[in-house]
Amino acid sequence: MAVEEIIDLAKVRNIGIMAHIDAGKTTTTERILFYTGINYKIGEVHDGGATMDWMEQEQERGITITSAATTCMWKGNLINIIDTPGHVDFTVEVERSLRVLDGAVCVFDGVAGVEPQSETVWRQADRYNVPRICFVNKLDRTGASFDRCVEMIGSRLNAIALVLQIPIGLEGDFMGVVDLIAMKALVWPGETKKGEDYLVEEIPANLVDAAKAARHTMIETLADADDAIMEKYLDGQDLSEDEIIAAIRRATLADKLTPVLTGSAFKNKGVQPMLDAVNRYLPSPLDIKAIVGHKMGDPEVEVERQPADSEPFSSLAFKIMSDPHLGKLTFVRIYSGRLDTGSQVLNST
Repeated sequence: MAVEEIIDLAKVRNIGIMAHIDAGKTTTTERILFYTGINYKIGEVHDGGATMDWMEQEQERGITITSAATTCMWKGNLINIIDTPGHVDFTVEVERSLRVLDGAVCVFDGVAGVEPQSETVWRQADRYNVPRICFVNKLDRTGASFDRCVEMIGSRLNAIALVLQIPIGLEGDFMGVVDLIAMKALVWPGETKKGEDYLVEEIPANLVDAAKAARHTMIETLADADDAIMEKYLDGQDLSEDEIIAAIRRATLADKLTPVLTGSAFKNKGVQPMLDAVNRYLPSPLDIKAIVGHKMGDPEVEVERQPADSEPFSSLAFKIMSDPHLGKLTFVRIYSGRLDTGSQVLNST
């Protein structure tokens, strides 16, 4: 589907993928590109084949040095993605990206948990009021602990973690996740498959009690943040999936809760439900406050721009790169109005 066909801004997501170095951020992004049909094969960081690590230095070192942007479609929504660096030396790249993002996915290493750069980018996202969801990655690794990572999200980041999934197995036995909203098991069979298809099954008998307890905690936590859920919860009424999803979205956009999902991007498990969460819980441009700037020629006067084609054009350039074939390219976030071929705009800086 071409970008021109997207008319409804409610179906647009402008997100960043953020993490400490080696948490699996770029690997997660590569899976997103594969499952959304952008790439016909999965690019791997360790062999220098990652699409988002386009610089020669990034491919040699296996790390992200500069932010990279791409666009994909998922279940009718247009998702603009910025893959940000995880190394502390390139924190300023993350800062630039956060200024133009509406939401973010924070990736955590399931073994190491919340690491120093994770805390740094989290504080940056707080500064720009960017709603987030968390993806606890690498649950297939030796020493992985989902519960420990969730506890660290609360203790180190001062976030109220809303656990939406629990893992089925850990380390070498990691098979999938239990969806606590639908109360179903999502299982990715086989080690050789690329994870395009997964099975939706009944919850394994040995996890039924744990899943019920985790769902109860999820509903209680959600009720504390949402009056509509609290009212039904206190009355003992059953909650539909749609009601739960709508309440999670409200609480996420209000920065009252942070949804937590899990998986193993390298093993191709858990990425599609995370994309569903991006669509469900992260904001569209219509959910963001109007951008505020200064009137041309009079910096004392503030003006607002609403996200609409009918508004005057306004944008922010957040990245410049040099392409060997196209020359200098400028990446901009358009806040209002539109750009057509041949348009001329004024650089107000």
